[in-house]
Amino acid sequence: MDVTIPEISRRLIQPPASQQLAPTRKVWICPMLHYFSARPSGAVACMQVCLLMCLALSGCQKKTVAAADPPPPEVFFVRPSTQTVTQHEEFSGRTTSSRTVEIHARVSGYLAKANFQDGADVKEGDVLFEIEDSPFLASLAQAEATVKQMHAHMQGLKLQLQRSEKLIRTKAITQEELETLTYQTEEAEASKAAAESARDQAKINVTYTKVRAPFSGRINRRQVDPGNLVKADMTVLATIVAPSPIYGYFDFDERTILQMRRSVEQGKLKAAPDFEAKVEVALAGEENFSLHGKINWVDNQIDPGTGTLRSRVAIENPNLLLSPGMFVRLRVPVGPQEPALMIPEESLGSDQGQRYVYIINANNEIEYRRVDVGWVTEGRRVIRSGLKLEDRVVVTGLQRIRPKTLVAAKPYIKTPAAQQPAEKDKTPAEKQSGAVKTTETAKPVENPIASKH
Repeated sequence: MDVTIPEISRRLIQPPASQQLAPTRKVWICPMLHYFSARPSGAVACMQVCLLMCLALSGCQKKTVAAADPPPPEVFFVRPSTQTVTQHEEFSGRTTSSRTVEIHARVSGYLAKANFQDGADVKEGDVLFEIEDSPFLASLAQAEATVKQMHAHMQGLKLQLQRSEKLIRTKAITQEELETLTYQTEEAEASKAAAESARDQAKINVTYTKVRAPFSGRINRRQVDPGNLVKADMTVLATIVAPSPIYGYFDFDERTILQMRRSVEQGKLKAAPDFEAKVEVALAGEENFSLHGKINWVDNQIDPGTGTLRSRVAIENPNLLLSPGMFVRLRVPVGPQEPALMIPEESLGSDQGQRYVYIINANNEIEYRRVDVGWVTEGRRVIRSGLKLEDRVVVTGLQRIRPKTLVAAKPYIKTPAAQQPAEKDKTPAEKQSGAVKTTETAKPVENPIASKH
């Protein structure tokens, strides 16, 4: 069954018979649509009217205004500074005592006393252990009695020899008897000397019953408790180490060795142990180098397995901070003092192991530049190549910029950290962690060099 468009329009607009108010009265929602739908071209005209109404409504909406471009990001810059510095290389090392002695028993016997506290500092000559000395005192008394006996026997033979020398002149005794008496006298003298040596050894053994500290230092715990049997030259009683100076052993690599030897040939450095430059020492967890020392020994050959040369630095330990076996960082001067360009460490970035900086050119645009870096001195990095004195190096906001970015450049100064906030001003997180906020702000300053750009 075919249904014309006017019929469809009429059915859509005209209410159903069930909803009509009266059978003889028709209610039209849109008289205009009814007017056009009653004519042959009413459907087309109806669609046109709807389109015009939609266009009229859309024309009443507000036009969207394009957003303005954001201002260029603000960055702060520094200029490289020239400073006379000494080239350093950092090495890792382990400390050992400059003198370490294991205390052994010199005589065998039962240990009677231990006269020290474990881990205490002892002085040279202090009695550390005592071994029962009664057997050794008895041996000494016996040796002294033997010496007296040998002395009396020798004296008697000497008197007989003197009388025999007189009797031989009168032919009262034979020459053979005189010679026999002479040999017996000499034998008695030798026996007396042997007895005296045995007596001296007995005296020494008595002194060995008291084990004394060979030098001043720090002793560890006792290895044997009183009442146990100790054997001469076998039993270790304790260990003493000298607290100062402390030796730090580290390894030079071949490149540094050659560099230092060339400087020695040119007269810029002195060879160890005449190496006068101070070696700076930092302990574990320290950023600054608080201790100092000097190189006093270098090995005579390179380890073929590691390609390194073992060296030693003597470190003064006045406050006894160092102990043998500690890990230390050593900063060793490997070259003479010379001028160098330096920039703050925080202005450097890293790209696959290559260090770089962002430079602000004359048009205030960012440039990416790789640099060859050296060592760090007091938070500033030595730049071997890649920068000039007039360059403007970005020091803050490196994460917000990219090459060819237009920026608002301002000089940078590092202000001291703000005072620590009072307890009432701390945030709950700070109170829980015990942390204190510090601030580091960048302020623009008047710089005659920067004003040219």
